Amino acid sequence: MSRIQLALNVEDLDAAVEFYSKLFATEPAKRRPGYANFAVAEPPLKLVLIEGGGDPGTINHLGVEVFSTDEVAEAASRLQAAGLVTEAEHQTTCCYAVQDKVWVSGPDTSRWEVYTVLADASEEASLGCASDACVTASVAHDSAHTSASTRVTTASSCC
Repeated sequence: MSRIQLALNVEDLDAAVEFYSKLFATEPAKRRPGYANFAVAEPPLKLVLIEGGGDPGTINHLGVEVFSTDEVAEAASRLQAAGLVTEAEHQTTCCYAVQDKVWVSGPDTSRWEVYTVLADASEEASLGCASDACVTASVAHDSAHTSASTRVTTASSCC
């Protein structure tokens, strides 16, 4: 089972955590400086709060959390077969976790990621993840592992 991820830019993380804790009747699953995420059981939702990541109250990015690297690869193949340009990231550290993911952009430039968390990451390894780095990560081309519609990014700082 997967769940939708909604990453929101917030001005005051403490106030936002207090509000969303009440709204969803749950405490954050992870809390770091400028960052919190909730693993909401009902409705299935990963809510990410990013302090100072953009205009308060706006969407930072959207996603679908899956539970294996195979599911990320399957999503990438499905998206590419549908004619969408994808950007893959492997073993990237963002949001205080090591992740594999694939990105696509919607017609209105909204960024979507399909991702899996591989391991927790230290605060030191994740400094700066609460920014727009995820949508401006440098892209490296690897002709052995990419097609015309795939770009692979490795070891980027991303949220």
